[in-house]
Amino acid sequence: MKKISIIVPCYNEEAALPLFYPAASEVLEKLPDDYELIFVNDGSKDRTLEILRDLAAKDPHVFYISFSRNFGKEAAMYAGFVNASGDYVAVMDADLQDPPALLPEMIKILDAGEYDSVATRREDRKGEPPVRSWFARKFYKIINKISDADVVDGARDYRLMKRDMVDAIVEMSEYNRFSKGIFGWVGFKTYWLPYENVERVAGESKWNFWKLFKYAIDGIINFSLVPLNLSSWMGFLMTGLSFVMLVVIILRKLIKGDPVAGWASLICVVIFIGGLIMLSLGVMGQYLAKVYMESKHRPHYISSESNIKDVKKID
Repeated sequence: MKKISIIVPCYNEEAALPLFYPAASEVLEKLPDDYELIFVNDGSKDRTLEILRDLAAKDPHVFYISFSRNFGKEAAMYAGFVNASGDYVAVMDADLQDPPALLPEMIKILDAGEYDSVATRREDRKGEPPVRSWFARKFYKIINKISDADVVDGARDYRLMKRDMVDAIVEMSEYNRFSKGIFGWVGFKTYWLPYENVERVAGESKWNFWKLFKYAIDGIINFSLVPLNLSSWMGFLMTGLSFVMLVVIILRKLIKGDPVAGWASLICVVIFIGGLIMLSLGVMGQYLAKVYMESKHRPHYISSESNIKDVKKID
């Protein structure tokens, strides 16, 4: 008999948990395998932790890890991976946008032995604002072109993985995590399971446009050196252009005796070059900031409470 571990990151999910738990339990109880539900309370400010305590007291399959503060979804997933004991490990959202009803099919695909992971992707972006959908599609195209990460458009964090793949993900203990990129970078054979977009059953999305934009920038910086290379090429280009303009000015002085047409053009050039310099410094600053955070070797999360016997409280 196998064991299935379900990792559920939670942040202010008091409205969704009473709906998620019975829906997931109904599916899992029908399986011939053992299972565990690992809820990770990411510093929620509502009654999420209280609900998790009650569920754990009533159901021996329910385990929870409660962070000392909000560390983010990436840290919550990592804590789940570190503490999961199952042969197959899945990540699901508590808002039921990741349908538990897909689990039996996902398990069946892994049991066949051909694949190491079953990942889900939305067939469409129904219900999403058009502007957000447009930027999302462009992000997936860009990151796949400029990095080694294989990120499918519409990919969700909802996926079921074999133990070997989970162990490989845990070994990638970098502080600045972008799980969608990590899933693709570690390799392993993945089956993509499409499904229709599902609206969340309760609560509000924790992701606004600005947070998603920063998350996208983090993903690009974490998995690509192209922004740094572009800064270098812009430097070469501007140096070459400056040399050409210097020759033009000298020839103009020798031929017409008037090297400069006016101060306005000069100011425009200075502002343009200054802007490129600041842009390049900003790109380098982003990479330096990542290196700085990694060099501190801070833990991904700190757990203040858990009902797991040998839980890794700090990692």
